[in-house]
Amino acid sequence: MTSTLPSQTLLQALYTPSPAWDAIVIGAGIGGLVAASQLAAKGYRVLVLEKYLIPGGSAGYFERPDPLGNGIYRFDVGASMIFGLGTQGTTNLLTRALAAVGQSLESIPDPVQIAYHLPKGLNPRVHRDYEQFLQELSGYFPREAAGIRRFYDSLWPIFNSLNAMELLSLEEWGYLFRSFVSNPLGCLTLARYLPVNVGQVARRCLRDPDLLRFVDMECYCWSVVPADRTPIINAGMVFCDRHYGGVNYPKGGVGQIAQKLAQGLEAHGGQIRYKASVRRILEERGRAVGVELASGEKLFARTIISNATRWDTFERLWPGSLPTAERQWQKRYQQSPSFLSLHLGVRAEALSGERYCHHILLEDWDQMEAEQGTLFVSIPTLLDPDLAPPGRHIVHAFTPSWISTWQGLSPSQYQTQKQQAADRLIRRLEALWPQLGSHIELREIGTPRTHRRFLSRSNGTYGPIPSRDPWGLLGMPFNRTAIPNLYCVGDSTFPGQGLNAVAFSGFACAHRVAADLS
Repeated sequence: MTSTLPSQTLLQALYTPSPAWDAIVIGAGIGGLVAASQLAAKGYRVLVLEKYLIPGGSAGYFERPDPLGNGIYRFDVGASMIFGLGTQGTTNLLTRALAAVGQSLESIPDPVQIAYHLPKGLNPRVHRDYEQFLQELSGYFPREAAGIRRFYDSLWPIFNSLNAMELLSLEEWGYLFRSFVSNPLGCLTLARYLPVNVGQVARRCLRDPDLLRFVDMECYCWSVVPADRTPIINAGMVFCDRHYGGVNYPKGGVGQIAQKLAQGLEAHGGQIRYKASVRRILEERGRAVGVELASGEKLFARTIISNATRWDTFERLWPGSLPTAERQWQKRYQQSPSFLSLHLGVRAEALSGERYCHHILLEDWDQMEAEQGTLFVSIPTLLDPDLAPPGRHIVHAFTPSWISTWQGLSPSQYQTQKQQAADRLIRRLEALWPQLGSHIELREIGTPRTHRRFLSRSNGTYGPIPSRDPWGLLGMPFNRTAIPNLYCVGDSTFPGQGLNAVAFSGFACAHRVAADLS
């Protein structure tokens, strides 16, 4: 006798709630917020779930009262060297993302991107003015002056090609066709450089070993890998945009970018829920259909966008086995280090005469990629004094560190190691500002364990880096994944790390999702 009972598959179809949302975004980092706000601006129903109390992730902020009761310090969680807030071209992706949801942000131009303090007295400044930068660097390497110009000039065709087109999803064939028809030369230029890394071009133009090491540092300061493992297209964006759109610090701190994106998202009908920790992605017949929160609540959507790292997405949130494509990607890319961060509130006398916001300090070339080797420094109050109480400055120093350095410690050992590491960083900083240590009024120390806890990132990593010399950008995954209805956004996707890069990822993801939904 034939059963009249519905099959298990039919029962699932009957009792699975219809999606309340077109897209659920896991995480309110900049990539997730750009994707969410772009979709909301197009009229889609969007919900962002954020574990923490405020948006931004590593582009967020935290506040601490001055111990003497003079006011509040507002600290940037991560870097304060911001690209993408320019006013011209198409590579000003943060400006464009804000404008798409009716928002804008006052920013302060930084006349010098970085003041370097490197071995053998190599201390050039990267001026916003391109010619001034080339002249200063050539002063350190007069015999290489022609090669220096040839190397940096070779990056402008890449940047100009990017800056002449709308940057959307390379996975959408209609967009690629329209881009090629409107700008065939630019598209062919980018296609030519897709498999190329910076080191290949640098060695064709430059010979001096210390100059090539300087180019390594120019790459390492934003890609966390030397020139041989940095895609030339990414370098074209960074090395040229610092002279075109420039580095611009947002008034009120970096966290204002996320705050404004969140306001624009909500103004266009999207929603953000804070203190909403996602336990797992819900799966039905191999497809992503929703999420389950730590509270047990289940939410359903037509698409799921993960702003978590790909390691967290597929090893912690996705209930199924690791897809083959992700397994292959993990062979090509590894986690970048996290950071040891030191946030200081200091009396202004400690930095008397200092004019430059961003510094990089390295005493030994062999230590550039080592644990706590390169030291990055930001003094954002030189641009926006309102971030600190009157007569005070913020000094944010951070250096790469692996979580393995901080594991297996008792609570007392952990605290002791943190304080010792902070003391070492302060001694290094005193090579630049000898009176710094005696003028500190507040200090906060964060380790890779801190970053893992508050940012929910595997091992506190700041994204993927190639495990060997890559083929330029060809190894980076795009937004779609092997799981139907599941997308990734952020620094684990094309084009990689940095706020402007993850904004690009957000634009691309929203474009791809909208094309698929429609």
